[in-house]
Amino acid sequence: MTVRTTVVVATTAVALTAGFAAPAMAAGAGAGGHDATRKAVRAAVKDGVPGVTLTAKDGGSTWSTTAGVGNLKTHAPRSADDRYRVGSITKTFVSTVLLQLEAEGRLSLDDTVEKWLPGVVHGNGHDGSRITVRQLLNHTSGVFNYTADETFGRTYFLKDGFLEHRYDTNTPEQLVAVAMAHKPDFAPGTSWNYSNTNYVVAGMVIQKVTGRSYGEEIRHRIIDPLRLTATSVPGTRVSVPQPSSRAYSKLARTATGPTYDVTRLNPSLASSAGEMISDSADLDRFYAALLKGRLLPPKQLKEMKTTVAVEGIPNAGYGLGLMDRKLSCGVHVWGHDGGIHGSSSVAVTTADGRHSVAFNFNGDWSGDTDAVVEAEFCGE
Repeated sequence: MTVRTTVVVATTAVALTAGFAAPAMAAGAGAGGHDATRKAVRAAVKDGVPGVTLTAKDGGSTWSTTAGVGNLKTHAPRSADDRYRVGSITKTFVSTVLLQLEAEGRLSLDDTVEKWLPGVVHGNGHDGSRITVRQLLNHTSGVFNYTADETFGRTYFLKDGFLEHRYDTNTPEQLVAVAMAHKPDFAPGTSWNYSNTNYVVAGMVIQKVTGRSYGEEIRHRIIDPLRLTATSVPGTRVSVPQPSSRAYSKLARTATGPTYDVTRLNPSLASSAGEMISDSADLDRFYAALLKGRLLPPKQLKEMKTTVAVEGIPNAGYGLGLMDRKLSCGVHVWGHDGGIHGSSSVAVTTADGRHSVAFNFNGDWSGDTDAVVEAEFCGE
């Protein structure tokens, strides 16, 4: 995945180098009303996004807006209740589970990958005995990003390959093997680079430690306790539950040309790096609960919020599946963004969990997500 200032998933001009999200978090201090947010959402549609759904929560007040359409054929509007694929927002859920396991004494973030997954991260210079769980979660492992593999990109992110392979099932082991065919990006702990492979491996660690899949652990530990009724870990299910809109992509290296309906796909190609489905209200609730300390003890939340510098994004830091960025108006907000075929999403909240916003574009080739977040937290 390439670090960018706006969310662009791998189905567009960065087809062979991007992944399931670009860590492009943005945030700042709030102002009264949501007029600026409404204008930014409409601007995204004017820029070419088919439709947008957004929900913000500030204290006890909840506000939603939509723009554009959820279906290009029928012109049905988007709904505030739309469920959508959240891409790499999945990573915050995965990291939360691992930090809970650490709090329970079942693993240490300083355990090596080799301890839990002997021989899995090995080949072409990769060495799981030199990589810690912490380095997986903050992307300092150096492990090659499997979605940057050119063959994988042609197969799953460009038109001919995607239309033939959209229903393929990929196992986590197969995804990691794609990465192991390449050399590491750097020696563990010496630099930073966003790699979806890190979180596929993290999901495998969860299964090894608990005996249950990462999805089962997320349901048991987060979805059910928080009553996130629109949130799911689909596994190999190709559909998005209703209510939902269609998802659209150019399936090309450019942002021009025909538009394809990419709603149905087998999300195992994203695995624990980006397969989850949710809606805006659930994402607001999840991130607010996380930052308020409802999901992690203070020690683990502090670890999650301990960041490393993110190259290419000013005033930003990446923690353990959680990103911090300061906007033009100066206030820090924490969250993540996510991109997968036809779906670009952002969820952020203030450090006290009081003011949150989550939204989704149902197209992956245009629209400025940063502008929407800037408008919500900094707009007049």
